[in-house]
Amino acid sequence: MDVKKAALLVGALVIAIAAALMARSMFSASSGGAPGATASAVANQENGPFVLVATKALPVGTIIDEQSFRFQPWPKELLEEAYYLKGKAEPQALQGSVVRNAITAGQPVTQGALIKPGERGFLAAALGAGMRAVTVPVSQQSSVAGFIFPGDRVDLLVTQQIQGDEADNSLKVAETVVRNLRVLATDQRTNAMDENGQPVVKTYSNVTLEVTPRIAEKIAVAQTVGQLSLSLRSIADNRQDLDAAIANGDVTLPDGNDPAAEKQALASIAARPDDGRISFSTGADVSRFERRTMPVRKVAEENKPKGPIVRVARGASVDEVELKGN
Repeated sequence: MDVKKAALLVGALVIAIAAALMARSMFSASSGGAPGATASAVANQENGPFVLVATKALPVGTIIDEQSFRFQPWPKELLEEAYYLKGKAEPQALQGSVVRNAITAGQPVTQGALIKPGERGFLAAALGAGMRAVTVPVSQQSSVAGFIFPGDRVDLLVTQQIQGDEADNSLKVAETVVRNLRVLATDQRTNAMDENGQPVVKTYSNVTLEVTPRIAEKIAVAQTVGQLSLSLRSIADNRQDLDAAIANGDVTLPDGNDPAAEKQALASIAARPDDGRISFSTGADVSRFERRTMPVRKVAEENKPKGPIVRVARGASVDEVELKGN
């Protein structure tokens, strides 16, 4: 009986060892073939088609730049004729285009989703709901030496000189009348990139801005008041202004815990123009020899009568006549 038990134990041990060796052999073969399969998949991706996809969410009206898209491997069976393929499309030529249909992050960019500069409806697609496009004249000095491009955000300044009487100095003053305006185009040129995708600095004499109807009226008046200048804003300024507005309770965020709705509301608030804060600097802020207050203006006395006045009635009308002479 003991011999039988020993024989059974030995047999079971042999079977266990054999099963372990077989399992080891199977795992080793599987692991040995993985690198080859992985390398083959990578090779297929590198040799396969590359499609232009959005690197971030691009809402309607977005002016795209070189950071808005990239080429990514794409399955051949899912290719569409409307996709931009690597080797056939020039990304530099797409910079400055406007998104006509919303594109989500990672989604292929289609030809119908973009409106290129010069095409019909370009400005209408670039404008947000309820916004207007106005063009203001600028010079090389008043437009940051040509370093303002479509998609940038600027502040609008008005510089004027208020005259007093002949014996008094005039008041020189500069006012920031509108903040956070989006640049749509410069002299009908929305893409200022060379063949290498680098910005090309060119001088221009007109800049088209996105404004509200109320701000459009203010800008029309500002052009008759004095000289207009543009001040380029930093990207970080919008976030700082938004944080300050939230802290002061000047903005209202949506109710609930929807992160997407909150993010959309914050983006909308950060992008809106601001004409409620007007700051100014006078000549005295620059030089001690300039004025800080309004100059005194004398009342015009040219048409003021010098002699006695007689009222003459002719029917229903009454005229005032000045008596001259001795």
